[in-house]
Formats: sequence, C-alpha cells, structure tokens
Amino acid sequence: MLIVFCIFAEKIMLAKFIELSEKAIEFVDCQTVRPQIAWLKQRERLIGIKGSRGVGKTTLLLQFAKTELQNHNRLYISLDNPYFAKNDLFAFVDEFVKNGGMYLLLDEVHHYTGWSQVLKTMYDSFKSLNIIFTGSSLLHLTKGRADLSRRSVIYTLPGLSLREFINFTEKTDFPPYKLSEILENHQNISKTIIARIKPIQKYNQYNSRGYYPFFLENNENYLFKLLEIVNHVLEADLPFVANISYSSINKLKLLLQLIAENVPFKPNLEKISAQVEISKNTLKDYLYYLQEALLIFLLKSDKKGDSRLTKPAKIYLFHPNLMHCLTNDNANIGNIRESFFLNQLQALHKVNYSEKGDFLIDNKLAVEIGGKNKTYKQIADIEHSYIAADDIEIGYKNTVPLWLFGFLY
Repeated sequence: MLIVFCIFAEKIMLAKFIELSEKAIEFVDCQTVRPQIAWLKQRERLIGIKGSRGVGKTTLLLQFAKTELQNHNRLYISLDNPYFAKNDLFAFVDEFVKNGGMYLLLDEVHHYTGWSQVLKTMYDSFKSLNIIFTGSSLLHLTKGRADLSRRSVIYTLPGLSLREFINFTEKTDFPPYKLSEILENHQNISKTIIARIKPIQKYNQYNSRGYYPFFLENNENYLFKLLEIVNHVLEADLPFVANISYSSINKLKLLLQLIAENVPFKPNLEKISAQVEISKNTLKDYLYYLQEALLIFLLKSDKKGDSRLTKPAKIYLFHPNLMHCLTNDNANIGNIRESFFLNQLQALHKVNYSEKGDFLIDNKLAVEIGGKNKTYKQIADIEHSYIAADDIEIGYKNTVPLWLFGFLY
C-alpha cells in the first residue's frame, strides 16, 4: 500500500512540475535570442552551461525549449526548488522518462548535493534522455564532483559583448570579427558600423549598464539588481560552493569594495591582508574565489605562470558595469577603458600583464589603452604593438578604436 502511495505521489509531483515548466517556457521572451543558443542544438546527450549570475543562462534554456522543443516531451526544473532538498532527483527523472520524457533542462545544478554523480548516473541509465544543465561559474569548485569529461560538453556563457548589446538595442545584425580581422582591417570594419550607429555613444551606455542581459527588463533598476546579484554571490554562492564560513562574508565584501575603489592597481598583498585583517594565504584564496565568481580579474605576467598562488601583477573588476555598481557611478575613465578591453578580450584570448604597454595578448601582441591622443612612446620598440584608442570612430595604421574590440563575440 505504501509503495502504491509513493508512486502515486511521484506522478502528482511530476505533473505539477510539468505544469510549472510549461508556464515558464510559455512566458519567456524570444524577441532577443543570443547566438550561443546554437550550443544547445548539438547532437550531444549531456550539455552544460556555466557562467556568472545574471548572464542569461536560465533564459537561454527556456528559449531553447520554446523555439526548438515544441514537439518533444520536455521538462524544465530549477534545482534550487526546496522539493529537491529532500527528494531524490534520480527517482523523479526516472518517473519522467517512464512517461515519455525526452529533454530534461536542469537549472542551478550546483544546488543539488552530489549533482555531478547524479548526472553521470542518469546519463548512463537513460539512453533516450537528453540533458542540458546550467550552473554557477564556480561549478568546478563544488565537492564530490564526478568525472563528466567523457560524457558532457560544458561551455561558459559570458555576459553580452558590446556587439550583442548594440544588436539588441538597435535591432541591428552586426557579425562578430576575429581579432586578426580587426587589427588588419579595422578602418573598413569601422566604416560599415558607423554608417548605421553611433558606436562611441553605445560604448558608453554599455559600460554603464549593458553587460548583463537583464538591462532589457528594467534599465532604471539595473545597478540595484546588479548589486543584489553581487551580494548573493558573496553571501550564498561562495559560502555554499567554496566552503567559506559565513563569518567570513564581511571580509569578502570588504576586500571587494577595497578592490573596487582602487582598480586597476598593483597589489601589495601584505598591506591588503592587514586592511582586511586576514592572513596572506587566506587573501590569495579569497582573490581566487572572487575571480572564479567572475567579479574580478587577476592579471598575471606570462613569465610567472598562472598558478593559484602566483601573485597577480594587477587586479581589475571583471566588467565596467561592476565599477558603476560598486563606486556609485564614480568610476575613473582610464579604469573603464582598461576593464572594457580586458573583459572583451579574455572571453576568447589569453591576456597577460605586459611590462611595456598595458596588455600582452596571446603571448605576442602588446596593446596600450588610452584616449584619442595616446602615443606609441611606451610600445615603440615592440614589433607587434597596437593602441586601442577611446573617443575615435575610425583608426589609423596600428591605432584601433577601443570600441571595436567589443565586436569579438
């Protein structure tokens, strides 16, 4: 009798979750769909999307379900739902598959204890089931993760590029360009773009409120919502995933605020440790976690390696939007320029600290960031060197408009 009751209860819960899933899929807006949706269309049975909070992972899942899975038995569930804190996910999915389930879209997988082992078991057990899951950028730090490398394809979803921001707000269809194309043909590319929009105006809007797609929902409350996301990462995600004690949250907040008020800067680890009142080793751990949470970027020299213990040459906030959020719109223009360039390049390229110039790209290109009057003085003796100049629409020779580097993806 008890077994019959349990099976009946599972069917009721499945029906309830299917109803919630269909409502979520029905109401998602598909007017603006990011090109990364192509990742989900592959013939892979297990696909993962990780990224920072607010970059649109959930929206991408729901849009894929709405546009591509209309004729399939599909189910979207978020694993931060309290039901899965005390109920077995495998048993729930088993019931879904027995009832014809074909596509399972799992959001926020890092909230489920032992998520990777369960995914591995489901992949091996349900041969007809396709699973797409999303998780925090901190996903690889969670405890007890099983080896999914042979079974899954995992992508990192970045925030919007300047190009995507322009396409969404201006209803344009500008394509991305490779870095080599921008450096070799920047004048012609710039001319095709400025014939249709004012790129410097869009660049300034984007740096203030444009990296996270939720600006489309309510631009007025954008910075407030971004601050809520930052606090959630510090107060919930990092303590949960990285095993940081809740008593250390205020230390993390103090460290991030200190970074925000001084970026970019060459860190004195002893001085920062004293200011935050933590040990030097704990500071290195905290800096690493903040980088993995995509709140900061630790720029390191290519000569010193990229180990977790390597001292960063400079520290940046991950995107200029975070500067406006954490410094009450008092961000320095030079800091914004460097943070923008670094953010757009690091999505596809290796970026290191350079003794001459501001950045070394892919171990061969030196780039100096500045305004329209920036000279080659600091990089004159470097063969492959460029200036990324703000406040210009069209460049000349090795001087490239800074905004154009926002068209890489």
